[in-house]
Order: sequence, then structure tokens, then C-alpha cells
Amino acid sequence: MTSCLKSSAFKLTQESLLLLKIFFKKISEGVTQHHLNSRTQYLKKLRHDTETLMLLSLNVLPLCRHYSSSKVRRGIGRYVASSLQRVNTKYEGFLKRRFPRFYQLYHTFTEGFKLLFRDAKDVQRIKAKMFSDGVQFKDLPYREMEKLRQFRRDMIKAVPLVVISIPPFANYLVFVLMYFFPRQLLIPHFWTPQQKEEFQGLYHSLRAQHHWSVLKGLESTSQQVKDGQLQRRLKDLCATVQSGAIPKVSEILAVRSLFSGPPLGIKRMSVDQMRLVSPLLFLTPHLPGFLIGRRLNNHGLVLLQLDRALSRLGPHQLSDSELRKACYVRGLHSNSVGINQYREWLSQWLQVSSSLKDSEVSLLLHSIVFLSANYPKGASRH
Repeated sequence: MTSCLKSSAFKLTQESLLLLKIFFKKISEGVTQHHLNSRTQYLKKLRHDTETLMLLSLNVLPLCRHYSSSKVRRGIGRYVASSLQRVNTKYEGFLKRRFPRFYQLYHTFTEGFKLLFRDAKDVQRIKAKMFSDGVQFKDLPYREMEKLRQFRRDMIKAVPLVVISIPPFANYLVFVLMYFFPRQLLIPHFWTPQQKEEFQGLYHSLRAQHHWSVLKGLESTSQQVKDGQLQRRLKDLCATVQSGAIPKVSEILAVRSLFSGPPLGIKRMSVDQMRLVSPLLFLTPHLPGFLIGRRLNNHGLVLLQLDRALSRLGPHQLSDSELRKACYVRGLHSNSVGINQYREWLSQWLQVSSSLKDSEVSLLLHSIVFLSANYPKGASRH
């Protein structure tokens, strides 16, 4: 009874509180009953005490039963959590006033871990759904598919850092390395908004440096094409991009047969051409040829499946940030491009990808150059 009364979880009614007051008054009077001269008067008061106690039990005990010990524990947990939250808020305020640069780093890391745990929870949910419902990756909705794709890439980058931090005291060295080399060591969850914009711009500039090498490789490979008409179409396509223009979708699709078999199919390309294409997907070219080909094929098929899922969803359903990210993955990144231009470009991209088979995925990878190299400066002829 006493523990129930002390618990803040019990919301007693006004009637119950009044009964409590009467009960304690009666008890205090009962303690001094041996001072009363009349035994009859004492017994009468004791009977009233008993009735009061019974009435109190009828009103209070159901409340005690309603608020079980588990709810009391949850109430204590909420109190502790709110207290820790207040302490943490004061600590963050202190850091923000006295050590603003360290606070920015601290805030970025804490928010980054929240985002990472949230993404991990989402990925676990998606995986569970795939397992229970027998859903394949290619049949997932666009946003779930993109979540899995990005999380896999992030984890591949994060695993080496985790392994390095395993030895005793190595985590201090890792923290220093992460502070001085955030682009190389950290995943986007732990970048500041300024770093995210800066690093994405840098990565895209490195990717764009390979555009002309890819075109030169295509020109060189065109000499192996025996069909004169297809050879001329491929050369004209390369010349159009090199002149600063943006080719039509029909011009790109006109050479699709060259990208399903020799000499430009994903499994028939020369190793040199594979090495030129790899940086377009942010893949290292410094691997054995068979590994490069396998990685290009896997990443290309995932991109093609993403495009099909996006076509089912409808690109107009994407938010502005989702739209920019989708275009960035497919090769377009520019501060001078507006939202409507992003939508227009993505629409052209989907026109190409929606016409391609899995065996023609090599053309999709080369379209990163065809469609984005001169956008938006190129005079589009659509």
C-alpha cells in the first residue's frame, strides 16, 4: 500500500485522496486510544477505522493493481531518460559556447550514429520482408532498393575502419585519422552538410575526368566493328558528345546491339575499356580484369533494376533531395542545374534504360558519359 502511494505513477481520484487523509488521521488517533477513559468510545472509533480502511481499499487498491510493477519501472525509466536528456542538453550547450569546433564534430558524430542505426533498422526490416514474403531485390519498391544499395556501399567502406580500431587503444588513432581524413575514411552519415556538398563535388569532378577517355576508347573500339553502318553510328555518337552537344535518345539506342555482344558487351569488353568505365561508378580500376568485369556487371544490373523500380514509382514522386541523389548516382552533378532540369535529365535517362535488356547493361554505363558530359551546357536537340 505504502509503495503504491509513494509512486508517482498512481493518479488517484480526489475521492481517494480524501479517504487517504481520513485514514491517516484515524490511525494517528488510534495510536493514542489507550489514553481514552471510555472503552466503548475506543471500540466505536476502531470500528470507524476499519470501515475507512475497507472503503480506502475499494478505491485505491484497484488503482494499485492497474499500475503494475512493470509500469512503475517504465515510469522510473522515463524519469532517468529525461534526466539524462537534460544533462546532455546542458553538456551540448557548454560545448557549443566554449568549444564550437569540437561541438560541430561531436554533433555530426552523434547525429551520424542516429542516422546509421536508423538505416540499419530499416535494412533489417527490408531483409525480413524479403525473407518472409519471398521478395527478390529486383521486385522491391524504389526507395527500399536504393536504401539497400547505399547501405551496402557504406558498410563496405566502414568495415576496414572498424577492423583497424579493434586493437587496444587503436580507436584513438582511428579518431585522429577520421578527423583529418573524413572523405577517405568516413561514410556520408558522418559528414557535415558542407562536407557532403564539397566531397560530392570532388568525387564528381574525378569521375568527369574520365569522360573523354571513355569516348576515346569507344572510338578506338569502333575499328573492330565489321558492320559499316553501326561503326558510323558509333563514331557519330562519340563525335556528337565531343563537340559539346547532347545526343538524342534515339541515337544512343541505335547502337545498342554493339553493347550486348562483341566488342562492347559487359562480358566482351576489353580490360582497358573496363578500367576506363569503372570510375564512372566510383569503382577502383586497380583490380584484375575478371574482378573488374564482375563488379561492373553487378553494379550495372543494380542500376538497371533501380531504373525499372523508379519507372514504376514515377520520377515525379521523388523529393528534391531524392531527385538530386538519383541524378548524382547516374552521372549528373552541377550547382548550376535547377530542379526542373534535373527532372528533364532523369526523364531522358529513363527513356534509355527502359528500352534496355539485362544483356545491354554496358550501354547504360556508357550513357553516363553520353547524357551527362555536356549537360546542361550542351545544346540539346530533343
